[in-house]
Amino acid sequence: MKRILEPELMDTPEAAAEYNALAHAEVNRLFAQDFLAFAQQAYANDLDAVAWNVLDVGTGTALLPIELCKINSDVNVVAIDDAVSMLDLAIYNLEAAGMRERIALAKVDAKAMPYDDNSIEMVIANSIHHHIPDPQVCFAEIVRVTEDDGILFARDLARPDDEQAIDALVKRYVAKESTESQRLFAQSLRASLTVDDVADIVESLGFERSSVSMTSDRHWTWAAVKEVVG
Repeated sequence: MKRILEPELMDTPEAAAEYNALAHAEVNRLFAQDFLAFAQQAYANDLDAVAWNVLDVGTGTALLPIELCKINSDVNVVAIDDAVSMLDLAIYNLEAAGMRERIALAKVDAKAMPYDDNSIEMVIANSIHHHIPDPQVCFAEIVRVTEDDGILFARDLARPDDEQAIDALVKRYVAKESTESQRLFAQSLRASLTVDDVADIVESLGFERSSVSMTSDRHWTWAAVKEVVG
C-alpha cells in the first residue's frame, strides 16, 4: 500500500496526553536493551573509552530516555522534540522519575538540528521517521551530527501491505486502548516506511542495506556505526 502522511507534529495538550498514556513500557524497554547491546558489541574493544552520551531525536514525552537511563547508569541523554506539548509532559515525567540531572530536554527540529557535524557519540531515534514527509532529511541530519565511529540506532513502525494487516495489528496491540489511540496507531502504520524504503535511504547515505531489518512484526530497526571517511 502507498504511504499516507499524517501530521508531522502532535503538538496539542490532548494529543500529547493521548500519546503519553499509551502502553510504551515494553517497546521502550526492548529498544533500550537492543540499543545498549548493539553499542556494547560495537565498542567491545574499547568500552572504557565510551562516554555514553546519547542524543534522542524525537523524544516525545521522554519515556524512552528514562528507560534507557534506568537500565544503564552511565548514560546521559539530550532528548529533543519539536512539539512543545510533548516537552511539557516530558518535564513532568523526568521529575517523577528523578532523571532531571541525567536527561536534558530541548526544542529542536529533527530536520535541522543545531549541532555541529560529527559531534555526538551516539544518536537514537524511536518512531519519528513516520511523522516526517521527507524522512531522508531526518536520516541525513542524524548521520551528519554523529561522530566518526559513532553509533546510529533508529526504530519505527513498518508499513503493512494492506488494510487487513493494519486491522490485525490494531487488534493485537491497541485493542484495549481508547478509540482515538487505535485511530492514531492505524494512521501511523499507514504513514510508516517499509524496510526497503529505509534501506534505500541509508544506502544513499553510504551505509549497507543489511543494516536495516525487521525486528518485530511491526518494527524495522537501523543499527550502524558511522565509518571514518578518507
